[in-house]
Amino acid sequence: MYTRLTHKELKERPREQLLNFKRTKKFLVAIDTDGCVTDNMNGKQILIFHPHFMEFYNLWEIESYYREIAEYYNLFSEHRGCNRFIAIQLILHALYERNDVQQIVKEKNIKLPDLKILEDFIEYTKKNNLGLGNQSLEKYINEERPTTLGLYKLLGWSEAVNRTFPHISAEIPPFDGVEEAVKLMSQYADIIVVSQTPYDDLADYWEKYSLAQYISLIAGQEMGTKAQHIEFAKKSGGYADDEVLMIGDAIGDLKAVKSNNGLFYPVVPGEEEKSWREFEKAFERFIKHEYAGKFEEDLLDKFNNVLSQKEPWNQPNYDHIEHYKKYQNLRVQLYKRFNPTGRLLVI
Repeated sequence: MYTRLTHKELKERPREQLLNFKRTKKFLVAIDTDGCVTDNMNGKQILIFHPHFMEFYNLWEIESYYREIAEYYNLFSEHRGCNRFIAIQLILHALYERNDVQQIVKEKNIKLPDLKILEDFIEYTKKNNLGLGNQSLEKYINEERPTTLGLYKLLGWSEAVNRTFPHISAEIPPFDGVEEAVKLMSQYADIIVVSQTPYDDLADYWEKYSLAQYISLIAGQEMGTKAQHIEFAKKSGGYADDEVLMIGDAIGDLKAVKSNNGLFYPVVPGEEEKSWREFEKAFERFIKHEYAGKFEEDLLDKFNNVLSQKEPWNQPNYDHIEHYKKYQNLRVQLYKRFNPTGRLLVI
């Protein structure tokens, strides 16, 4: 049964619930949240993550380039759903490597964020087996780099993102069919939420929409990677490979469960409600041990084809303005709905 961690538990022993997980059902189901349970992936990236970063680092003069790159990695590529700091690492690499961006940066005397201090922090979390979140960044600053001012700015951006979530992301309800599916699963499986979103945001969301009653626990970015979440719960509960199912909307979700030899059900970006409508039949196959093999392979083929594997700016006949305009209506509609006075470049 789900019990929310206190702030003290979250800070001092965030993984305790996972490491001491008790099996109560025959199966284990891990579920992602953003973009999977709720249609908030586009909104949280376009309205929160990206403008906050441009504001903190004064990058508005390259807004079209920043948004194009950030949207690709966070929404339309195999990296969809990755940790926020990993996403920034990918974005900054692209900004530094693109000749067209570098030309504008030089002409306008724009200073790009320091990539090395971010990569040093990411490496620190790997070496110390820490979750890649704000708590780890605070620990890194306090113990290793207390005078590195750029890290305080990075932390400020991440904290600003979290503070904005309740005003936008949390207001978007679950997809139709989610509650029915979770209720069905809870009869046969222990359900855990696995995500790279901060724990409190996840707990607030699952509690707000009365979904927490069906789950066993929530694992956020503070508990490690999604692969680690599944690994700990699977090992603690003693589940067989074909007794573990992950439901997600990103390649990272697929990799997380496959690294633990489990099975995957994709919530296909752009076809989320259809995916949830068709879930009951798939779940029936899962609990009958008829899921692995051709049935799962067919689902994965379609899923893999949806998320682009290559950067658009490295493709033949690429035109930056035309590609930026490709998703312009999506941006405009989100701003009209949630932040009509917000800053957005419309071409």
